[in-house]
Amino acid sequence: MSWNEDFPSWFRRRRYPFFSDWFFEDMDRMFEEMFREIAGTLPKELIRERRLPDGSTVRQVGPIVYGYSMSLGPDGKPVIREFGNVKPSLGRTAFGPPKPSLTVKEEREPLVDVIVEGDTVRVVAELPGVEKTDINLQTTENEMTISVDTPQRKYYKVLELPAPVDPESPKASYKNGVLEVILKRKKPTPKGKEIKIE
Repeated sequence: MSWNEDFPSWFRRRRYPFFSDWFFEDMDRMFEEMFREIAGTLPKELIRERRLPDGSTVRQVGPIVYGYSMSLGPDGKPVIREFGNVKPSLGRTAFGPPKPSLTVKEEREPLVDVIVEGDTVRVVAELPGVEKTDINLQTTENEMTISVDTPQRKYYKVLELPAPVDPESPKASYKNGVLEVILKRKKPTPKGKEIKIE
């Protein structure tokens, strides 16, 4: 499918009189090249073929998900969190500047928010399309790993927690695709007893 098929030339000229056909042809070529590059790097698990009732075959690709959320951190600086199974990066080239590229993985990184509230740390993760029995959580004092591995959905995220927590304290709930885990912050160890030297 190209721009020419979706928007006839009379529409382009009427709406964008300063653009000529070569502009849209260049954009078509750029998008087609980008999609070819992405298709060549996709994991095999994300490419499926399906036979239609008329006998023809349709190739399905995906899901391919990328997004980000932005919020203000406790220090007033913006915090950007990416999610999905696509990671933008700069690839190396033999000559010239680095070339932007995309890495597509089979497992998705869920959208996660971490909130420190008094003596607790609350982790909220969006994991749509799975059952609570499919979710695996592992926690240490400083990080939490969230993973799901089912034929339909795969999620994986390692979180660095903003404060040390008691790994034995988590309380988790899952409802409508949203996982919420509340962990108790680890109490600082008291200072050792002072020893007098005689």
